[in-house]
Amino acid sequence: MNDNSLKTEVAFEEASNFKVTEDNPLKSEENHIKKVDINVLKARASDIHKKENRKNISIFAFILITMTLIGIYLSI
Repeated sequence: MNDNSLKTEVAFEEASNFKVTEDNPLKSEENHIKKVDINVLKARASDIHKKENRKNISIFAFILITMTLIGIYLSI
């Protein structure tokens, strides 16, 4: 029974550590929504797409060259 009373005391101590948010006024600067330009988003998506295409083409070229070299080696 003594263990239960210790647990409740710890819970009360933890609850007293919370700050009261009602005292602090809301800051309108933090809640301000930033506007995003659609052209910036399109440009960013286009850049990402170009990088992925470049990477995929280089991987495909590497595999194609490797298979060609293996084919030439096996045919000799």
